[in-house]
Amino acid sequence: MFMTRLMSSVVLVAAALFLLLTGGSVLAVGLLFLSLIAFRELALACGVAHFGGDGRKAEEGKPETNDAGKKKTHNGLTIVGYAGILLYYAAVCLADAPVYWMGALAAVFLGMMAVYVLSFPSHRAEAVMAAFCSFFYATVLFSFIYLTRSLPGGIYLVWLIFISSWICDTCAYLTGMAFGRHKLAPILSPKKSVEGAVGGVAGAALVGALFGWIFLEKVYPDPNIIWVTALICGAGAVISQIGDLAASGIKRNHGIKDYGKLIPGHGGIMDRFDSVLFTAPIIYYLATLLIRFE
Repeated sequence: MFMTRLMSSVVLVAAALFLLLTGGSVLAVGLLFLSLIAFRELALACGVAHFGGDGRKAEEGKPETNDAGKKKTHNGLTIVGYAGILLYYAAVCLADAPVYWMGALAAVFLGMMAVYVLSFPSHRAEAVMAAFCSFFYATVLFSFIYLTRSLPGGIYLVWLIFISSWICDTCAYLTGMAFGRHKLAPILSPKKSVEGAVGGVAGAALVGALFGWIFLEKVYPDPNIIWVTALICGAGAVISQIGDLAASGIKRNHGIKDYGKLIPGHGGIMDRFDSVLFTAPIIYYLATLLIRFE
């Protein structure tokens, strides 16, 4: 299992390097595919894709099956979700004004509500809300990686997202193993400790400061860039742990171990990028607020 996880991690790092260093449309297409897969994983986990076409089954909370007796993985709600992901990324990449991005979100919500109304009672209201939340979770949050990469000096800033999430995760694990005594979320994640959480934040802030000293000090005129970077990564690390626990909570609520099996040894896209998704918008907004680009 260790070697499987290690090899998968090597492939992930290589893919991340290629996409993030290339940026532009290549990164956007990569994130588009990740969003499509993550949306499918969330829709399946939350039962969105299991229902539709039979009002009685939807009312009774029973999964619909096809003629072969297998659970359906697509219905009107998920089809709107997939189309909405394409629309949203087109808006983000082709339009500078955020109003167009908001328009894409509104279109997806209205489309899902139209499916709900026109096929009533095939879908429960809870399924519509879960479908839109899954769309937002998997699409909008991923897009902040692209938006951060598009900032001035974004080829450097985008790595703060992964320092705040993956470095935090590693430092939290090591600190928790060595010093963990007090449970952070005993019911949701019994193995996580307060000491580990603090170590994760401290480790991410330290690595962020080092990254700022090595790379960002040469790019931005701000004399406090090292401290700013440490602050950004520390704050991002706090949010990344919330993202990790939130994804775990969804799995526990629906009785699943992993979101998928796409990444050997890690699970699905949501299993590997759960903390990254929460960190990305925080890094984007803190960078725009705290860093002087000119």
